[in-house]
Amino acid sequence: MANSNYNPDVLNCIANLSNDEVFTPPELANKVLDLLPQELFSNPKSTFLDPFSKSGVFLREIVKRLDRGLESQIPDRQERIDHILHTQVYGIAITELTSYLSRRSLYCSKHANGKYSVSRFNTESGNILYANRSHTWENGKCKYCGASQQVYDRGSEAEQYAYMFIHTDNPKQFFGNMKFDVIIGNPPYQLSDGGGMQTESSSGSAIPLYHLFVQQAKKLKPRYLSMIIPARWYSGGRGLDSFRDEMLNDRRISNIVDFADSRDCFPGVDIAGGVCYFLFDSNYQGDCTVVNHYKGTTQVFKRKLNEYDVFIRFGEAISIIKKVQSKREKTMEEWVYSSKPFGFRSFESGRAKKKDGDVEMLGSKGITYVSRNEVVNNSNLIDKWKVIMSKASAEHAGQTDNEGRKKVVSRIEILKPNQICTETYLLLRTFDKEQEAKNMVTYVKTMFFRFLMSTILLTQNIAKDKFQFIPVQDFSHPWTDEMLYTKYGLTDTEIAFIESLIRSIE
Repeated sequence: MANSNYNPDVLNCIANLSNDEVFTPPELANKVLDLLPQELFSNPKSTFLDPFSKSGVFLREIVKRLDRGLESQIPDRQERIDHILHTQVYGIAITELTSYLSRRSLYCSKHANGKYSVSRFNTESGNILYANRSHTWENGKCKYCGASQQVYDRGSEAEQYAYMFIHTDNPKQFFGNMKFDVIIGNPPYQLSDGGGMQTESSSGSAIPLYHLFVQQAKKLKPRYLSMIIPARWYSGGRGLDSFRDEMLNDRRISNIVDFADSRDCFPGVDIAGGVCYFLFDSNYQGDCTVVNHYKGTTQVFKRKLNEYDVFIRFGEAISIIKKVQSKREKTMEEWVYSSKPFGFRSFESGRAKKKDGDVEMLGSKGITYVSRNEVVNNSNLIDKWKVIMSKASAEHAGQTDNEGRKKVVSRIEILKPNQICTETYLLLRTFDKEQEAKNMVTYVKTMFFRFLMSTILLTQNIAKDKFQFIPVQDFSHPWTDEMLYTKYGLTDTEIAFIESLIRSIE
């Protein structure tokens, strides 16, 4: 017999619809709200803003807490609800549809002045604003969000995703220079920049947006700021370097709650690199409490965010990195060649049939052939033995095996003399002798090597900077994990940690 008391929350049912605009389940919204000082919810003057409201879940859960917290101060329920909804809780919707959904969640009516609204306003919008905005084009890009004019200049008949909160120089204008105690929510994450297929004119990728919402919110100078955002900012990503520096050097960030697997935060939604939420406290100065959730376990560390120029997700990894760095060895970052090692883009290929004197070229379409004269970069390396590695990570920085471990590196190859590659591959090192190249491959295959890379590899793309913690070795002989564990004095606990994250490449 069915449970007659079953009463599902509709906001759980709609989470989640996409990886660009991820709806927040009520349980998660409450965990974020738990980071705030709870006395805010018993103060009739506290003000809250969700400037990118989708389902209205944050606003709804804030109202619930205020309703309880102000009961003794404003005993009459209707008076209390009127006070909360009119003077304490505000929102800006990201689309017209979500404006209706947010008002329905908060006011029980898509029109705040409708007869079914739990608190009557003079306008349809109440305190949840929405206005259809357009991008401001400069040199083919929106000056506010970087959207492509070619893709998004499509008239009023289609959604332009010109989000209201970030498409202005003055975010104070929306609520008349009002001062907010708390700005909180889950902003849009990214915007497609031109399709999924890689072509000569389109990378098939997306531009990040979430950092723009964080930076815009700071202009309003809230006492507290908390947002759920992708964790890719930890180690870079497109357009995120300055944002990462800003975050890592801001001593007002008191808490970061990290999910290496986004599905532990948003059930069913796989976001490469995981997600996090943070608390910015304008009156705080100090180290950050970092909480890692991974594989059913939780670890808590008090850390300086700017200990390195990237943020290392796992506190347990720092002791290993410090042991490696204590040897003061050169790193692989100094060795690895930049993209397009021989001058050929990923989408380029040579001839299908070989001519006399041609060079074999390995690319996304397999082996094709080019003349030596066509090799415009590093032609002096053609006759070397070359160790190359796929530029795309094995799991696209997301999926793991059934035990939660990653392979990290998808393909490692040795190119013989007279062989080159396109930028589909990274050129790691060249050698005069085949055996030295083979010995280097044994190193790349170790869990030790791939673990050090994984500490800052949070996106699909493996770039030169992802080798900054990986030391250069003597390649006159092969390498094993056991040899490396001994060389760097790793403890049984540290070894177990590495092997709990990284699986055998075989």
